[in-house]
Amino acid sequence: MAQSKKGKLNFRCPSCFMRDIDIDMFFDEDKKEYYCLRCNFRGEEAEVVRLNEVARYRYRSLRMRVVDFGEDNEPLKLQPHKRGEQ
Repeated sequence: MAQSKKGKLNFRCPSCFMRDIDIDMFFDEDKKEYYCLRCNFRGEEAEVVRLNEVARYRYRSLRMRVVDFGEDNEPLKLQPHKRGEQ
């Protein structure tokens, strides 16, 4: 989602992002915290950054291609996906 104005970087709401909803959070200058208009999530910058890192865990292999599933209890073998390949 594009940032609507210049200034402090907007973060995605971690609560909404876990539900596959891409909503920017707003920054309250008086309280020095971020808030979401959709789900009423509030938090300081450190907490929002930490929760966004947890949400990124879900998409860690998004640009990887599974080459081999292997046997039981073996890790997947991945390689970087190149655009345009099938």
